[in-house]
Amino acid sequence: MLLAVVFGAVIGLALGLLGAGGSILAVPALVYGVGQPLQTAIPTSLAVVAVSSLGALLPRERRTAVRWPVALVFGAAGIPAAFGGAALGKLVPQRWLLLAFAVLMVIVAVRMLRGGENHTGACRTQQGGINWRTCLPKSVLSGATVGVLTGLFGVGGGFIIVPALALLLGLGAQQAIATSLVIVLINSVAGLAAHAGTAGSIDYRVLLLFAGAALVVSVVAAGWATKLDASTVRRWFAFVVLAVAVFVAVAAVVNPSALG
Repeated sequence: MLLAVVFGAVIGLALGLLGAGGSILAVPALVYGVGQPLQTAIPTSLAVVAVSSLGALLPRERRTAVRWPVALVFGAAGIPAAFGGAALGKLVPQRWLLLAFAVLMVIVAVRMLRGGENHTGACRTQQGGINWRTCLPKSVLSGATVGVLTGLFGVGGGFIIVPALALLLGLGAQQAIATSLVIVLINSVAGLAAHAGTAGSIDYRVLLLFAGAALVVSVVAAGWATKLDASTVRRWFAFVVLAVAVFVAVAAVVNPSALG
């Protein structure tokens, strides 16, 4: 049970500081750290991510940075896609699903290591607004992609949302992080609903410990976010994600029985 608290704290830390990344560790932590079968770990992960993203939104300066129209467009596109991702996940053998998850983790880590804000192709107008005619299709596509990943793997998708908000819409760092948290919350709740059939298998003691630690740490970390060097935090977290990706891939091949 101590591992549930530790992993929950790590997830809360990443979401509070970066608005992304923490959920990518939730499923492997629950499968290999806590010993849950994959079909239980995914809805548990989604519940933890929903709670921790809500906690990261509690500070007033974080809430005021949210671009609500953007968040609602991304979130609305992700809701039906989350159900599609959950349905797709039932068709894929669990070993291959976890191997695909390891590949996703490597992509996330590489994206984090590259870092930086690049506003090329941003949809901002000269007046500082957003040109929705140009950006709406890209926003809907990005939101749907995140929704599929949420339903398929039990991740919040902030690692895609944050760079998409910066690249497509030209949001600043704090706006992108805050808006990402709202989208992650929407997608996680949608993904949890899509996995309602397996929600009965959730160990609520593990969930409470995991989510409680994530919530407390995400609230504290959100207050630190403007004081720490985000690029340094992102780089070190990327190394952790890479190490876990290697472990997940090897374990899925060598010990598939751990998946339940």
